[in-house]
Amino acid sequence: MPLVRANGINLHYDLRGPDDAPVIAFGHSIGATLEMWDAQVEAFAGRYRCLRWDARGHGRSEVVPTPATVDDLADDLAGLLDALSIRTAHIAGLSLGGMTGQAFALRHRDRLERLALIATSAEMDKAAWRERIATVTAKGYAPFIDEVMVPRWFTPRFAAAHPDVVAGFRQRMMANDIAGYAACANVIATLDLLPRISGITAPTIIIVGAEDPSTPIAMSEEIRRLVPHAEMVIIPDAAHIVAVEQADLLNAYLEFFFARRNHS
Repeated sequence: MPLVRANGINLHYDLRGPDDAPVIAFGHSIGATLEMWDAQVEAFAGRYRCLRWDARGHGRSEVVPTPATVDDLADDLAGLLDALSIRTAHIAGLSLGGMTGQAFALRHRDRLERLALIATSAEMDKAAWRERIATVTAKGYAPFIDEVMVPRWFTPRFAAAHPDVVAGFRQRMMANDIAGYAACANVIATLDLLPRISGITAPTIIIVGAEDPSTPIAMSEEIRRLVPHAEMVIIPDAAHIVAVEQADLLNAYLEFFFARRNHS
């Protein structure tokens, strides 16, 4: 999996699928890495070009300690598409990736085909995320990863049945650079999308887990209310990482959504 210079930083990415196929860009959640989308790539790479990337400060992408904004992440994706000579793409973004997708839809609307916003929000508790930044900067991940993060990723039933999956997510988060994580946490602490997303013009689907404690159903309902003509799906028996916990069901909805033709 190579690195490429995009928006002035080195981003680690994976691109696979037929050269002439439509592109789906998959954006992961904060603390995760592009491996979060393994099940989607397996399902879609036969008929789409599947592009995954590690967000700045995550996985094998460059650590940029300067606090980032959601517009920075959208421009990172635009720079990645430029570097790979990709003109337009669908976007499937989960959590932080969905925030990135919303901003991309506003800043680079001519480059977006269709937008899938998964387990995400247009506004979060700013004070809580400022506190998270202070904690991780001073003490690392230990104070909150097992008590706060892990229980939010998956339902207790899934976590008990798949401890190896939970352990993999935990291990990848712990390996992320603290400064890089804090810089991207600033995206969530300063998120300002609510007043803006009525300007999204791309066809949009909003998908949320029925048991998501991180970005609960009400946050998706708010996006649906503001984004013109957006549709919404609630996935049963899923917490925050819907792409893993209910991969087959999510893939079915994405397949149907991305296969549709845009109306002029």
